[in-house]
Amino acid sequence: MDEHVTNENRLGSYLKDRRAKLDPAAFGFPPERRRTPGLRREEVAQRANISPTWYTWLEQGRGGAASADVLDRIARALMLTEVEREHLFLLGLGRPPEARYQKNEGVTPRLQRVLDALEPSPALIRTATWDVVAWNRAATVILTDYGSLPPEQRNVLRFIFLDPRVRAAQYDWESVARFVVGAFRVDAARAGAAAEVQPLVDELCRLSPEFKAMWRDNDVHSHGEGVKHIRHPVLGPIAFEYSAFAVDGRPDLGMVVYNPATPADAEKISSLIGSAPAGEQS
Repeated sequence: MDEHVTNENRLGSYLKDRRAKLDPAAFGFPPERRRTPGLRREEVAQRANISPTWYTWLEQGRGGAASADVLDRIARALMLTEVEREHLFLLGLGRPPEARYQKNEGVTPRLQRVLDALEPSPALIRTATWDVVAWNRAATVILTDYGSLPPEQRNVLRFIFLDPRVRAAQYDWESVARFVVGAFRVDAARAGAAAEVQPLVDELCRLSPEFKAMWRDNDVHSHGEGVKHIRHPVLGPIAFEYSAFAVDGRPDLGMVVYNPATPADAEKISSLIGSAPAGEQS
């Protein structure tokens, strides 16, 4: 392919490559002899419900930038995966597409093994609605025995606002609660989960006047990293350096790791984990 075309019209090159990989017969198009493999331009345009001329111009680098709606139609027409759709938007508009929340239950065994390998640091996986869906043994012993709770109760906001034990463990509950609400708001919006979180927000507004007031403040916070202090019922004061990570390919999930802030904290945690039966909360 001409180097000038590749550099100047990467969107067109990508579209040509994607349609060349599709089987016309799989989409009900006549299997007659074709000069090139894959779908024709007019067939892609038909599937995307856009003008054949406009689609041709896109491949040729003419006619200006396509709208997000047109790129979405083309992505569906070409049967693009989520990562391919994201790449299409980056080429066409210079930005990722608006997030489309897709709820998936649970995590893979491989991701669970990652959590287990992080001990003695407590680590967990939460959804965009801040439901905890996976955790390691250190999280059970130090934070909460998630396994003893029904899935619908394994929610970080419910713990903070509705569980007296979790509230008592915080050194400055109000600051922690405000931070959690602001970070939750950002995560839900980033994942395109506004509709999914609304029932939880409505419930917490009914049950907690404090949550209702904080939610109305519309504060937002980044949950990338920081220091967390808790009062553990057995170990006493413990400090953690926490870090939040995205799970690649799963915009609905995030991983949070709590590293002991000092060697003394790490020693206390390791000792307690070693003496606690598996699955038991201290």
